[in-house]
Amino acid sequence: MISQNLTERERKIIELLTEDSSTSVSEISRQLAVSTVTIRSDLNNLAEKGLVFRSHGGALPAFHESIAARQRDNVRAKQRVAKAAAGLVRDGDTIMIEAGTTTALVARYLLGKRDVHVVTNSTLTIPYARLNPGLHLTVVGGEFRPATESLVGPVALRDLEQFHVRLAFIGTDGFSLRSGLTTHLVEGAEIVRKMSSQAERTVLVADSTKHGKAGFARVIGLGEVHELITDSDMKPEIVEEIRAAGISVTLV
Repeated sequence: MISQNLTERERKIIELLTEDSSTSVSEISRQLAVSTVTIRSDLNNLAEKGLVFRSHGGALPAFHESIAARQRDNVRAKQRVAKAAAGLVRDGDTIMIEAGTTTALVARYLLGKRDVHVVTNSTLTIPYARLNPGLHLTVVGGEFRPATESLVGPVALRDLEQFHVRLAFIGTDGFSLRSGLTTHLVEGAEIVRKMSSQAERTVLVADSTKHGKAGFARVIGLGEVHELITDSDMKPEIVEEIRAAGISVTLV
């Protein structure tokens, strides 16, 4: 993930490149008030981490700008939500993780768990699997979508059918009792429905800003989710309405 294990200056460099990939080393140096030698060293370090691609006179971000933007939103809340979600996972568990910036963070907090089998369509989970010997990661095939760092389509759906898991961690672009879960990507909706059908328990991980928003495509009804993990900024009356509908709500 872009926000992990970076210095403040490295984060600012990525933000500048995301806003304008043609930004030169000299311009970054000027904006951050450090030498061009320091910026080149930072860019080389970021390239080694797989976060940028070095180019003549500068660098290009390795992630789609929409991913970079979403990773900067509500960072602390997303981290708390993902950590709480990871707390549901047991040693020896089988889980699915749907593509998304919050859901991918669940994999980060599985460090220390043993023999956990993860099935995912998210390429953002791969760096965490490299660092965690206790994870057995299966990434489904399909068509790659850079804007969501996801694999979707018929091949991904067919691959998911091969697995049955205890928990499916899913995200959303918006949710409410009335509209259910919604997304802007129709192919993403298909993935969520398939993961939910292959899991004993479906867990929605979403920060409170997602409530009340409605994406283009309906995914599943909120009543088809067993548990919602969200941050404590969720309005109490909304929490009670969701709980009254028989959905477990965890606030972090």
